[in-house]
Amino acid sequence: MSWALIPLTEQQREIQKMAAEFAAAEIAPCAAKWDREAHFERKVVDQMGQLGFLGMMLPEVYDGLGLDTCTYLVALEEIAAVDASFAVAMSVHNSLPTQMILRWGTEAQKQEFLRPMARGESLGAFALSEPDAGSDAASLRAQAVRDGDCWVINGTKMWVTNGNTADVIIAMVRTDAPEHRRGARGISAFILTPDLPGFKVGKKEDKMGLRASPTVSLQFEDLRVPAANMLGDEGSGFVYSMLSLDHGRLGIAAQSIGIARAALEHSVKYAAERKQFGKAIKEFQGIQFKLADMATRVASARALLHMAAAAKDRGGTITQFSSMSKLIASETAMFATTQAIQIFGGYGYINEYPVEKLFRDAKVTEIYEGTSEIQRIVIARELYAQS
Repeated sequence: MSWALIPLTEQQREIQKMAAEFAAAEIAPCAAKWDREAHFERKVVDQMGQLGFLGMMLPEVYDGLGLDTCTYLVALEEIAAVDASFAVAMSVHNSLPTQMILRWGTEAQKQEFLRPMARGESLGAFALSEPDAGSDAASLRAQAVRDGDCWVINGTKMWVTNGNTADVIIAMVRTDAPEHRRGARGISAFILTPDLPGFKVGKKEDKMGLRASPTVSLQFEDLRVPAANMLGDEGSGFVYSMLSLDHGRLGIAAQSIGIARAALEHSVKYAAERKQFGKAIKEFQGIQFKLADMATRVASARALLHMAAAAKDRGGTITQFSSMSKLIASETAMFATTQAIQIFGGYGYINEYPVEKLFRDAKVTEIYEGTSEIQRIVIARELYAQS
């Protein structure tokens, strides 16, 4: 699909091409198989790391590529257009744990964790939600208690992308005493590794979509983590996570656009090939309207996303723009994939054709890293905050 309206630099076009060629060669041939088997192919993620896709926004001093947000999102969309499962692994790693360590980590933490993460030698994950703390993330219960040079953590985390394969996990845990709860101000961030005593991987979810991306629960049973692994200031973890989700939502928006774009491209091709009543279905006005609406929404979502990325790179506040981007992009993904199935008709409903997988992958974009309802609340609050 043409990028004519997006003024990409020569470097961005090269990275876009590299991402597209990599996805076509290394992911596309096995994407359907990995989806059916719910198989996570770590080798592909390692290859992404070797190409620099896991350290795109990290400074060169920490072995990253030092690229801007828009360039990262361009590459992420190309991966998502082939398989959103690998796009979400790339998005979570780039947007949350690496950026949190870069922004709030000590120099020792950056040297120990950030360098291998930038090179793709270590995969990152982010653990915030719990069984009873989803949209109301500040109600989490996982508890840490100081014991000498360690913190001892007990609790359960849910919906952790990469949780059973990650090498570095940023976890949000309460450090205030149960009898002196301080709400969001009592939550701290810790850098965890799976080799720590008491770290256990729980249930792997059997999901509708993104089946090649593992989503698991994590169990902390008297998990002893060195005090030096606290990220930033005690009691500031919730603030860190909310600020980081502002950036993470841009990645989910790019993933959503990739899914929607793929649905559009498949539909354009199919409508030109499929014949009914003696002519290609692209000749029917009803099909033309669907394609036009899909293309318009994809272009609109991408334009808003790139505007938000530019604002981020200028150092501006992007809370409202990131929520707008995720909202419109995720709803565009659902709209485009729904229309694609309708264009394909009965063939769209079977797994012999790609659009049913795109539909399944699209739905979660309206849920994770803040539901569409939460995004609307954030946007409305920002309107009043600015008035």
